[in-house]
Parts: sequence; structure tokens; C-alpha cells
Amino acid sequence: MARGRKPISGRSLEGPRPRRPKHFPMMSDAELTHIDQRGQAHMVDVTAKNPSERLAVAEGRVIMRKETLDLVLEGNALKGDVLGAARLAGIMAAKRTHGLIPLCHPLPITKIEIEIDPEHALPGFLVRATVKVNAQTGVEMEALVAVSISCLTIYDMVKAVEKGMRIEGIRLIEKRGGKSGDWRAED
Repeated sequence: MARGRKPISGRSLEGPRPRRPKHFPMMSDAELTHIDQRGQAHMVDVTAKNPSERLAVAEGRVIMRKETLDLVLEGNALKGDVLGAARLAGIMAAKRTHGLIPLCHPLPITKIEIEIDPEHALPGFLVRATVKVNAQTGVEMEALVAVSISCLTIYDMVKAVEKGMRIEGIRLIEKRGGKSGDWRAED
């Protein structure tokens, strides 16, 4: 970077480590761990942390017409087993999260479970991913990536029938273990 120029973010490289904005009531005063003292992104050093059992659960929804839901449930989609493909895609995606999200650590994942349940009231599918590891950092991102890719695979498999499907509500719903302890989303 040339002398006297500010970084693209517009912030000076001098000064204390960035903190979360106080106007977000759901956020704590914890520091942003992926930003160093100069305001640059970096991978967190987890060397000193003891491995522990960690679990994360994420969910999302694919909203579609009733006719599209029925087509998938009857096994009549042109591309084949929609839900089986979506499960496998979610599992594969969770294992590759560190290659997709730049600052994620590669982790020795011990369990990935993808549940895809029809929700006639939507209509559509509720997709839930549970990821487990015994490591120095959590698997929240792996669970979120698994749900995202499972939902996208459902969309891909039936988009020829309905292009207007919506993917909604992707969120972390539970996390267990680690220094920050257990957390569960409010409904």
C-alpha cells in the first residue's frame, strides 16, 4: 500500500482493534476475532486452545408450489432422487467449508447429518444440518454451508419445473461446546 493512503475500507490502520457496534443489541462487546490490530483479516490462531467436542445445527427452507413439492415426494423429478442428491451435496459441502470460506480452519469433522423434511404448510422443505467435531474451533460455518448447498441442490434439481422457488431462513439454531459455551436461537 502506498504511503499516506488509507485502506479500501476507509479506516486508518492505526488504533485499537475494531469492536462490534454498540447499536446491535444482540451482539456482545466481544472483539471481532478475524480482524487484526491493523484492521486486516487474518485466520485466528487456535494453537493454544484445547480440543473439545463441538456441535452446530443450522436450518433453512426451500419454498415451492404444492405441485412441485408433490412431484419431488412422488420421486418424479426429471433429474432423479432430489432429496438424496441434496443430502450428499450438503455433506460434501460441509467437508469443504474451509475451501469456500477464506478464514475457516480445515477440521476433522466426525459427524454430518442432513435432514430434509417436507413441510406442506410452506409448501416446501425444511432442511437441517447437524455437524460435530472434536477440535479447537467450532463447526457453525460447516453447518450453515451444508444447509445452504442442500437447499441450492433442491432448487437445481427441480428448477426446470419451477424457477420461482425461494430459499429462506438459513440460520444457525444451536451451537454446543467451546470457550463461549452453548447457545440456542430464540424462536
